[in-house]
Amino acid sequence: MTVYAMQVAFRYEFDRPPGAGRQLFRILPAEIPGRQNLLHAEIRIEPDPAETAEFTDFQGIRVIEMVMPQGLTELEFVLEAEVERIAHQIGLDISTPLSVLPAEIAAYRGVDPAAPHHYLTPTARIPLMPKVAEYAARATQKTVTTREALEAFGRALHRDMAFDAEATDVNTPPAQAFAQRRGVCQDFAQIMVGGLRSLGIPAAYVGGYLRTLPPPGQPRLVGADATHAWVRGWCGTETGWVDYDPTNGCFALGDHIEIGFGRDYDDVAPVTGMLRLEGEQTGSHSVDIEEAPLQTHPGGWSPSVLDLPARPRQRREDSEDPIPETDPRI
Repeated sequence: MTVYAMQVAFRYEFDRPPGAGRQLFRILPAEIPGRQNLLHAEIRIEPDPAETAEFTDFQGIRVIEMVMPQGLTELEFVLEAEVERIAHQIGLDISTPLSVLPAEIAAYRGVDPAAPHHYLTPTARIPLMPKVAEYAARATQKTVTTREALEAFGRALHRDMAFDAEATDVNTPPAQAFAQRRGVCQDFAQIMVGGLRSLGIPAAYVGGYLRTLPPPGQPRLVGADATHAWVRGWCGTETGWVDYDPTNGCFALGDHIEIGFGRDYDDVAPVTGMLRLEGEQTGSHSVDIEEAPLQTHPGGWSPSVLDLPARPRQRREDSEDPIPETDPRI
């Protein structure tokens, strides 16, 4: 068991004061029984938002909704939290043989958020990619079990692609990132998701964080100063979902703190929103995570209630505006 103290900050500056806007933040660490516990969380928003609300989406991700007042010159949104990550080992490979996996997928009768059916088909972000499919087939041609294929494909991407924060942006198609063999965690993850789906393996995109400082004597993981992304593959009825981080070439275990998972980046983007804006804006975000001693907080942390600043949002009939995406990287 490891307790992490973390701070996640988003900061914006505006050349000219904007009109009102609405933002959705998917940044809270998830509650995962037996795996991850959110012990404490505080959120600071400066200046105070006009309205706030919180809801849980279909995938089970807790979403903070904020209405930005008019006339801002800058905005800061800071999450401070403590998360308990319960150590576990990857264990023996008892996953389903690839040849049997289609039958086990067909036998799954649920339509819950973790049902493998949701994660088999292409999406707008992760379409069919013939070159990636060919690469995935070559990388896994000698594998037998689903987990073996998952790891072989992830290791191949880690070997053949370079982490390069300047090579892509948030809207770069994964096929383009794969063609240039360069990108960030988002690119690695979406390429791997697409390749696994081409093999008939249900695959989800996972958003979260990495610890900033590794244990003594261990190398620092790539992507630890920002939100991170990795992959979740369904390895059959007995094994279920297994997480793999192709950016770092490892299974996602104790160093990874999960926010949530979805079909692609759009389902777990840390910030989305809309803003009436004239002129330029600049934005940045930072993540700092380190091990911390277990502490007792007065009042504790209630998973069902989040103490948000400002008044709750009053939903109106005309408030169903589309919420286009801003550009924090994973």
